[in-house]
Amino acid sequence: MTLAWIDLRTVAPQHVEGVVDAAIHSRLHGLVSDDPAVLATLPPTIAGVLVGADGGEGFGGITTTVVADQAQLDELVLASRGDENAAAWVDVHDDRTLQLACAAAVALPYSVVRFADPTKIPLEIVLAAADRAPGSLFTVCADIEEASIVVDVLERGSEGVMLAPKDATEVFALSRLLEATSPKLELATLIVDRIEHHGLGDRVCVDTCTHFEEDEGILVGSFSTGFLLSCSETHPLPYMPTRPFRVNAGALHSYVLGPDNRTNYLSELHSGSTVLAVNSEGRTRRVVVGRSKLESRPLLSITAHSVDGVEVSLTVQDDWHVRLLGPGGKVRNVTELRQGDELLGYLATDQRHVGIPIGEFCKES
Repeated sequence: MTLAWIDLRTVAPQHVEGVVDAAIHSRLHGLVSDDPAVLATLPPTIAGVLVGADGGEGFGGITTTVVADQAQLDELVLASRGDENAAAWVDVHDDRTLQLACAAAVALPYSVVRFADPTKIPLEIVLAAADRAPGSLFTVCADIEEASIVVDVLERGSEGVMLAPKDATEVFALSRLLEATSPKLELATLIVDRIEHHGLGDRVCVDTCTHFEEDEGILVGSFSTGFLLSCSETHPLPYMPTRPFRVNAGALHSYVLGPDNRTNYLSELHSGSTVLAVNSEGRTRRVVVGRSKLESRPLLSITAHSVDGVEVSLTVQDDWHVRLLGPGGKVRNVTELRQGDELLGYLATDQRHVGIPIGEFCKES
């Protein structure tokens, strides 16, 4: 999870206590102040981050020094050798200070960078420069919206974000944002039982705002407790170019797995919706839907079972170029599937009500 430092220096006095309590309760990484006394009473579960002041001999937190040129950075690096709590603060407003931020991120255990440029290009440069460095880079964010952007820059973001909240509500909002990770799923090998052709029906193509990898797709299924890994159109097709952003997913009634263990019907997806991209090893990432395309096509259904006997079903377009993924990322065209073939899928234990997991009896067939 991305780390978070909460900057207390501009918080209104009437909100400081609530902000501190919220940060501790949310188990955030650090609280930032320029007053050692404010940080002296913090519990050991949260780091004290002191900016621009001397904490004294007894201060055991992170000490952050503002540096404006290479000579100051060199002096700080030399003075802090062996100190795991040394940090530099760099304000980036031109190429010289951008290079200074890159050097700080490489040389020190912690670096805090505040960018004048509202684009994220300078942050991308610092992230690239410090890609293999052991230290932690914290990016100063003006608000929750900027923090949500920073955590995804170059698909990984900086190690941490720093935010000066207005009140405790924003602390909890930041915590929820940073906890919204996409966990790895335990995929199951499913054995094909039968293929049935059904004639005309409506199917949905999901066009996302990202490129899928060759072993990635989305999890779709007719039953809320079982999904098959539907492959993207990343692999070569006859008579048409590849569309690495698209998944020819299935019939409009199908469930699709999204973030936070929520599902939607394919028919509900629209521009701005989110789904999970899942690869053959179960790694997931959140992707944004750019367009959902519903058209009438011939359909076929695939029924498979797990080693424990759980039945999984998926109805898709009856066409050779519609593909599912098997173990090891093997691409399987749906019209060539035979009884006994192996597919990758995901078994969910909960039934669903409006896409939300719920512990109630429900039989699907």
